Amino acid sequence: MSHHPHAELAMVHPHAAGIDIGAQFHVVAVSPEQDAEPVRSFRSFTQDLHELARWLKRVGITTVAMESTGVYWIPAYEILEAQGFEVFLVNAREAKNVPGRKTDVNDAQWLQKLHQFGLLRASFQPRQELAALRTYLRQRERLLDYAAAHIQHMQKALMQMNLQLQHVVAEITGATGMKIIRAILAGERQPEVLASFRDIRCKASQETIRQALIGHYRPEHLFALQQAVTLYDCYQEQVALCDQHIERTLHGLATCTSPVPKPRHRETKQHNGFSFDARAALYAMLGLDLTQIHGMGPYLVLKLVAECGNDMTRWPSAKHFTSWLCLAPGNKISGGKVLSSKTRRSSSRAAAALRLAATTIGKTETALGAFYRRLSARVGKAKAVTATARKMAVLFYNALRYGMDYVDPGALYYEERYRERVLRQLTRRAAALGYELQIASEPMGVS
Repeated sequence: MSHHPHAELAMVHPHAAGIDIGAQFHVVAVSPEQDAEPVRSFRSFTQDLHELARWLKRVGITTVAMESTGVYWIPAYEILEAQGFEVFLVNAREAKNVPGRKTDVNDAQWLQKLHQFGLLRASFQPRQELAALRTYLRQRERLLDYAAAHIQHMQKALMQMNLQLQHVVAEITGATGMKIIRAILAGERQPEVLASFRDIRCKASQETIRQALIGHYRPEHLFALQQAVTLYDCYQEQVALCDQHIERTLHGLATCTSPVPKPRHRETKQHNGFSFDARAALYAMLGLDLTQIHGMGPYLVLKLVAECGNDMTRWPSAKHFTSWLCLAPGNKISGGKVLSSKTRRSSSRAAAALRLAATTIGKTETALGAFYRRLSARVGKAKAVTATARKMAVLFYNALRYGMDYVDPGALYYEERYRERVLRQLTRRAAALGYELQIASEPMGVS
């Protein structure tokens, strides 16, 4: 077989470098034409990273590729980006998947070679202010996870004293629950007195709560309860601090000064919600009220903006966006035959948040809710969650890219359209078999 002279790969980035990121050392490779010693090692200390940047500048490098290894890549990425290099953060799986690697070529040289020929895709990185917002939001979530463990410790201590508080209040960390727990820790033991702390919105009656609070008090269990409450309170304080930083960051990103429009649907107070008006802060930043889309509360919108940014032009279409989120069907094709259309697995926090919102919207009387219920009856809950999350991602993308013109037509409209579709199909099938559909004179089910 003759070798075609033009079959060579075109060089896309002639001045490319590759960095193999390590915990203590980074190995850097440039093209042998650019330096007599093309592979060098630098320690991961800050001064060495600046030295690395100076060397790359000296040999004329303009773009750098590195793998996203743990958190070790972050200082190198930020320093090189600040120095004006175009930095490609690449998914390790993609770099490893390119065949043809020689064993004597180290990781850095391999990355450099792939990047030179434009075979690597940069992972999405939000701009600096949004990256800060994302960090604060992730930290807040981590704190809430830690606090949740201490709620379980409270429940355990109460159950060991046969105080069945968790069975008569919706959440023991709600208004009623915390008042009762704090009263117990302050020395109150009378069930009647404890039950009188019942909040007016509590569903259980005062008598039921009184019966649930006749317990068997033991000092060791009270000690465990006290420690759990102290630790829970400590995490709540840190969450409040996080909220201050999130609010400040959002104010720094504000561009819109017009007043916030009225909410389209009744706002419910979210458990673990923000201590500031997140809806107003988001409106000032985006110039849009995305909470008008059903199922999108301020928390979800903020999460999506922090994880995906607010510049949707990075994705050419909504299909690219849903594919990036791993919410679109896969396309494993071989020989023209689709082998699998399973959705790719992902660790995307944005996709996880959308999936969670999809299960909640499935209970509502909206078009999306009706879509979820219809689909889950047909193909199961798991697929219905993915499909509904995908629809919500498309609404989010379109609203940010093309402006808000979202109006939920309601569950009835969706069901009506579904009925029309089924009727059309039945009519077509009947006609093909030489029959004609006819409306029954008496509705079905009437005896």
